[in-house]
Formats: sequence, C-alpha cells, structure tokens
Amino acid sequence: MASKGASSRAAARKQKDKWKAKRWYNIRAPRQPWNFKIIGETLGEEDELLIGRMYEITQQELDGDFSKMNVKIKFRVTEIIGQDAITEFAGHEVLKDHVRRQVRRYRGKIDDVIDAITDDGYYVRLKPFIVTQSRVKTSQKQAVRDACRNILLQTAASNTWVSLQKMILSGELEQQIEQASRKVVSVRSVILRKSQLVVDGVVSDDGPTLDEIREEENRVAAAKKAVLDAARGEDEDGEDNSPDVLAGAEVAGEASSDDAGVDAEEEVSEEVASEEVASEDVPDFASMTVAQLKVALKEAGKPVSGKKDELIARLQE
Repeated sequence: MASKGASSRAAARKQKDKWKAKRWYNIRAPRQPWNFKIIGETLGEEDELLIGRMYEITQQELDGDFSKMNVKIKFRVTEIIGQDAITEFAGHEVLKDHVRRQVRRYRGKIDDVIDAITDDGYYVRLKPFIVTQSRVKTSQKQAVRDACRNILLQTAASNTWVSLQKMILSGELEQQIEQASRKVVSVRSVILRKSQLVVDGVVSDDGPTLDEIREEENRVAAAKKAVLDAARGEDEDGEDNSPDVLAGAEVAGEASSDDAGVDAEEEVSEEVASEEVASEDVPDFASMTVAQLKVALKEAGKPVSGKKDELIARLQE
C-alpha cells in the first residue's frame, strides 16, 4: 500500500499543471464598427483552442448606453494574433425577463423567425417580437408578420452586415417594423429580441489595421505615463521644497520673536525709567512730620484731620 501511494504521488508530481500552461489573451471587438476595441480577457492554453469561443457582453458595457443594459451582444473568436483574440459579431439577444414583462393580459403577442441575406452575402437569422395594445385576430397577426418580413428582407438586402448591425443595436430597425405594423393593428412595443449570424459573407477591410490600433494605444499609454510622471515629479519637488519653506518660516519666526523680545525689553526699560522719574517727582511722605503733612494737605486743599497714615494716604490719592 505504501509503494502504491508513493507511486501515485510521484505520478501526480510529474503531471503537467494546466493552469501554469495557460496565458491571458485580450479579446478585441471586430474592426467594423468598433475598431478592435478591447472588450475583455480570457485564458487559453493554445491559440487553436480559442478559435470559435463565444464571449458575451452587455451593450451598456460596450457602448455606454444605459438604456441598452438588457441587450446582450455575442462575439465569436475567429483569429489569434499574438496576445489578441480577434472576434466577429455573432448576434445579439434581449434578456428574457425584459421580453416577458412586455406581455400582459388582454394583449396580443406576435413573433416570427426570418432568415435574410445582406448585400455582402452574410446569412442572418432575425427574430422580431411585437406586442399589440389589445387582442388581435389571427388574420391580423399574419398581416403583421408579412409586413415585418418584407421590411427585414428588404433592409437586409439593401445594406451590408455592418450597416445592419448598427440598425439593430441602435433600434432603427425596430422603428421601421413598428411603423409598418401600425398600418395593420395598434402596436404597444416592438423588440428585435434576437439576431444570429449563420454564415459569413465577404469580409470588409475598411478601417484601421490592428497594428495602427496598437500604435495608437501605445501612444496614449505613453502620454498618460508622461502625465503621471510629471505629476509625480511635481509632488516630489513639493516635498523637497516644503522643509525649506518650513525652515524659512522657523527662521522668520525666530527673527520676529527676537524683535519682539527686543521691543519688549525696550518697553520694560522705558516703563522702569518712567517709574523712576515718577518716583523722583513724588516726595517721601513717610519721612515727613505730621505738621509738614498738614501743610501739604492745606496747599492741596484737602482735609488735615486724622492720623499720620491717613494723612499720607490722602496725599497719595
């Protein structure tokens, strides 16, 4: 048993760690209309294993439109270039909770599945969903489906796949369906609840290349780094200069305190001198006799009655 356990542990040590063999890839949106925008990251062991992998993101995260937070966009990895996984737009889907909330009692529900071909040869499957203000007849539902089908087939045939993507995600295609449906019944809401790319067509080479996008990203990153370094340098200069400022403030404070001390000493000396002058002007009443004190009181026009201490106090008033 011990030998079996040791052999199993040795086999486990020899086994390759798959996580260490994996690396991170940047997932980039298609060239049109997103210009290879980085939309996420994924782990992969080999490039070939990433081909065909699906990546989902909400339209709010992709375009920043808060009203599209219930729309989920799907991308499929088609090519690996270095650390970048290039994708294609594989379709979109409106969250089922949002679709269910549109249906209420005494309303009509009309849905359909329509396969269309774009001008550049892309085979696309579209699924419209229409809710009416009230219940409708079967014939009216069929008329709405026919009108919706004509709109989608004509729009797809006259536009490229990229243009059709923009119309789907912006809501323009839903508005066209609503206008056509209102000619038959009163419509409450129209949702293109799902689109799916079935077969690729002619790939367009319009727009910037991946190398140009990388150069622009590196240039922007370098500019940001330069700004951060400059700001950090200013902060460091401010920290170096702050002790000098404090030292200058301390020196100024010491000088002001010295000046204040000198002024205080001068004021004290002046007060002492004035007190001395005042003391020289005031006679020494304690050494005078009572008769002399009374004469001084008479000259000052003050009463002369009382003891010597009272007379001195009266003269000092």
